[in-house]
Amino acid sequence: MAIRIYLDEILKKRRMTSKELCRLVNITEANLSILRSGKAKGVRFGTINRICYYLQCDVGDILKFDGKLE
Repeated sequence: MAIRIYLDEILKKRRMTSKELCRLVNITEANLSILRSGKAKGVRFGTINRICYYLQCDVGDILKFDGKLE
């Protein structure tokens, strides 16, 4: 996919587990795992908003375009 996910790196920088983020954002661990793996076909803006809020980051910190069309 042309959009790369850098959620794991941000979690490590913030010293937060994915389980903690799931609890804060109110999503299942399975859904976060799909997002982290890059296999998600879509994600709601509200979910991205909550992830960025609790990780104190910008959307561009966790989602990056790699310049390819796939």
